Amino acid sequence: MLGSVYALVAVAFTFTIGILNFLNFSIPGIFMVTGMATWAMLKAGVALPIVVVLGLALGAALSFLVERFIFRASTHSDHYVPLVGSMAFLILFENLVLIRWGSDLQRLELPFADTSMRIAGLVIGIPQVIGLLLAVGAVWALAAIMRRTRLGRGLRTIAENPETATLLGVRVGRVVPTVFIIGGVFTALAGLLFAVNYQQVSPFMGEEVALKGISAMVIGGMGNIWGAILGGLVIGVVETAAITWFGARAVDIGVYGLLLLILFFRPTGLLGGHAGERA
Repeated sequence: MLGSVYALVAVAFTFTIGILNFLNFSIPGIFMVTGMATWAMLKAGVALPIVVVLGLALGAALSFLVERFIFRASTHSDHYVPLVGSMAFLILFENLVLIRWGSDLQRLELPFADTSMRIAGLVIGIPQVIGLLLAVGAVWALAAIMRRTRLGRGLRTIAENPETATLLGVRVGRVVPTVFIIGGVFTALAGLLFAVNYQQVSPFMGEEVALKGISAMVIGGMGNIWGAILGGLVIGVVETAAITWFGARAVDIGVYGLLLLILFFRPTGLLGGHAGERA
């Protein structure tokens, strides 16, 4: 089930939107690059723990580049300039990967990827359970940072009003890169989990996952990181149910049909009207 991957991507989107009011279109590119890098490193025989550390560092570094060259450079520009700039980074990432590895679907065989356990008659993949636990644990850690640390208080103040944050002594120029780095780490973790769990990657894998991640963000509730997790898991369940009952062709109908229903009956999202951990 891709629910944990969608959830992590949704958290990356909603965290950046919630703090900076910025829809970062480079996220699917970072997801794809870290997934491809994971495949390349594992294929080269690099140990998995080292791959994880390097993958997370790569995601953070790429996201920091977007902040440095797009968001920071266009602070005083029209609101659409950083949006278009982040799309340019997405295209750049895709084309760099195409030049390096080509457009073919790349496969990876891992001995532990197909391990499973049976619970109440259901066969559940152990790597997918680990992925879900990692996603929930990462969001719990982020929620704790937002609630209990000086950095979190600064981020919440910036989300309310950047000018007020400056008057209160928050160094906005130093705190904003942290938003991108955190988003990059969540995106990279999603790319790592995708590559390890599903053992196949391609230069175009980020686009569909990004659409599902944005849908998860909307379904769960904009700006609510626990809502992003819930939205991702809901989409994962809907996809599994659609495949089981109607076949693979019904997956997108089920997911985007649910999105339309949520927008019509509860436009704030499932957790949008509840008190929760908001970015």
